[in-house]
Amino acid sequence: MRALVLCCLVFIIQGCKSLPEEQTVQVGARPYYLVDKMTDGPLKQQLTACGNGPFYKTDFVIGHRGAPMQFPEHSKESYLAAARMGAGVLECDVAFTKDKQLVCRHSQCDLHTTTNILAIPELAAKCSQPFIPAKDGQPAQAKCCTSDITQAEFLTLKAKMDGANANAKTVAEYMQGTPSWRTDLYANSGTLMTHQQSIELFKSLGVKMTPELKSPEVSMPFNGFSQQDYAQKMLDEYRASGVNSNHVYPQSFNLEDVKYWLNNHPEFANNSIYLDGRDEQADFDAMDDTTWQPSMQALYDDGVRIIAPPMWMLLSLDESGAIVPSLYAIKAKQAGLNIVTWSLERSGPLNNGGGYYYQSIARVIKQDGQMMNVIDVLAKQVGVMAIFSDWPATLTYYASCMQYPASIK
Repeated sequence: MRALVLCCLVFIIQGCKSLPEEQTVQVGARPYYLVDKMTDGPLKQQLTACGNGPFYKTDFVIGHRGAPMQFPEHSKESYLAAARMGAGVLECDVAFTKDKQLVCRHSQCDLHTTTNILAIPELAAKCSQPFIPAKDGQPAQAKCCTSDITQAEFLTLKAKMDGANANAKTVAEYMQGTPSWRTDLYANSGTLMTHQQSIELFKSLGVKMTPELKSPEVSMPFNGFSQQDYAQKMLDEYRASGVNSNHVYPQSFNLEDVKYWLNNHPEFANNSIYLDGRDEQADFDAMDDTTWQPSMQALYDDGVRIIAPPMWMLLSLDESGAIVPSLYAIKAKQAGLNIVTWSLERSGPLNNGGGYYYQSIARVIKQDGQMMNVIDVLAKQVGVMAIFSDWPATLTYYASCMQYPASIK
């Protein structure tokens, strides 16, 4: 402790650059709040006993868009916060601009809710759908895409918390839509990043990288830029930056993107992630394996090694109401698939069942402390290799307490 204090005094004078890694991870107050809210029992006792750490970075923790519970998603500030909280892997969702350059955005067409583009008239005029105020019972509308502007124009924007006010009469009102359980405290000057800039930042932070190739919302090919060109360009930027392929986990909801990487880039094959969003299909039932097309075994036979469904698809309740692995989780493991899941800390308060991410176990979800119980089931019973989180400190606290290795592969 004396050495830590001395080093931080030195920081005032010349900068503190050599703190041991386990001492530089900062979990803050939230994990303690969640542990305090848990029902008394062995897990709460174990987690409480870990209150003094040490806490360390681990690949079990993926910063989902950085740390967007409090920082604008995919901003430099969000990524730095996630790394400081111990995320061993950071995510850049990859979209492309009008000049076919890659940038970090959750959706190709979310600039109207995640940036200040509507407040910049010359760029707002380029949006696919300029702002239309709410009127006669119709909600306010706008649609601004990365493909509407060049990369240079994109970099003039500022990131904000994702959200919009559907009842807005003005642009200023429309931009004030942050959910009440998040905060705008750090949202005034979020720094947007290109994909290439994110790679360089992640390298400097010593973390692994999980880029998601986002589904285009424009017709492909886009000005001669095909889907395969898009999938290829994303990996090319890691190669050009000299990033070890073992440190990159490319992901996509489009199985054809994953197959392209599997068939053309064997060095990335074992790390390629199939994001399973099939619950949006009307004929898909996560609790009925006859509706899963392709099956778990078929996915494995095609070369997929990591599958990533939302958390609820991995969880079920037994007859006593205890949270247990779902049929989906059991079948995935039986087929030899590794599992990553999404997204912790994205549901707000859990006092009303937890919403989308907890829907399969909503009947027993009553309060925030149960988040730690869910993590424990996912980790120990389902056996996930990593979890995406909007506030990585929660997972870092758990993983450090359970002595997870710094590297999971």
